[in-house]
Amino acid sequence: MGSIPISSTKPSDPPRGATMASDQEPPIGPVSGRDVPRFAGPSTFARLPELRDVPRCDVAILGIPFDSGTSYRPGARFGPIGIRQASRHLRTNYHPAYDSEPFVEQQVADAGDVTANPFDINEAIEQIETAATDLLGRVGSIVTMGGDHTISLPLLRAVNHHVGPVALVHFDAHLDTWDTYFKAPFTHGTPFRRAAEEGLFLDDASVHVGIRGPLYSRDDLDSDAELGFRVIHCDDFQTRGIDEIVDQIRERVGGHPMYLSIDIDVLDPSHAPGTGTPEIAGMSSRELMLVLRGLAGLNLVGADVVEVAPAYDHAETTTLAAATIVFELTSLLLRKGSGGPAIG
Repeated sequence: MGSIPISSTKPSDPPRGATMASDQEPPIGPVSGRDVPRFAGPSTFARLPELRDVPRCDVAILGIPFDSGTSYRPGARFGPIGIRQASRHLRTNYHPAYDSEPFVEQQVADAGDVTANPFDINEAIEQIETAATDLLGRVGSIVTMGGDHTISLPLLRAVNHHVGPVALVHFDAHLDTWDTYFKAPFTHGTPFRRAAEEGLFLDDASVHVGIRGPLYSRDDLDSDAELGFRVIHCDDFQTRGIDEIVDQIRERVGGHPMYLSIDIDVLDPSHAPGTGTPEIAGMSSRELMLVLRGLAGLNLVGADVVEVAPAYDHAETTTLAAATIVFELTSLLLRKGSGGPAIG
């Protein structure tokens, strides 16, 4: 599927190619695996319709193939296409954990890719912010596939434009709150420092989850603490357990609008080898799924899944994990609320 220049349409307009229709029309779902084999058919995420082909949209799946902010292994620019390819494997009709049909009970569509300048990171950030802000004027929420973690900054700017500061729940092996890296202020290791400076997230309601590995210095931890984040280390899953960690996140977020940013390297390399800066002793994919499901009922307003680099993957292990996470996020958006109880 080619890029859809979403910034070319005014926020007040319906998606390109759509006809005006009542909100009571049933959602247009993905191509069924019972009608067309999963290895065939459209190349959209989970073979969903394109945004321009639906009259309205509750959740848009957006690709941002950009990785000019990486500091080690490049390749996350191929994340969106890899995740879309792996998503063919998913059976998305019914989600047993939620007893729901996420693509029947809400309209989900693939919004294509944002064209971001790979040679000018400042211009790319502006392009992403403009495109995401425009798109959020026409759809309910966005789930974004990266791309390196640089893209979270313009995405948070776009969300802030529509809903204000958010409770940021950041799943990652790394803090991503350096001030600069090689004197550069915009990299995949600095997005949440810039976001803090701009007041894009609530410092008393935000949390890092899954942090692990050695650091350049103690200052990395100290400077991060000054931003107000609470830190849940990956070792905490062993000592405290998933239920306690979920309770801590829910208490921290409360009823605030919540944004989830998920770096695939929060997973152990055995579960997600295809990433740019892997760290051993990470979360399992099962642990991540259980934590995400524990956040059901919170006021989720958007999310991203970043740092998927298919060139380092094996047998679609990483891209399948990422595709499943994206599907999980669309299911969470169906159950969004204002801080209700978690799934039992």
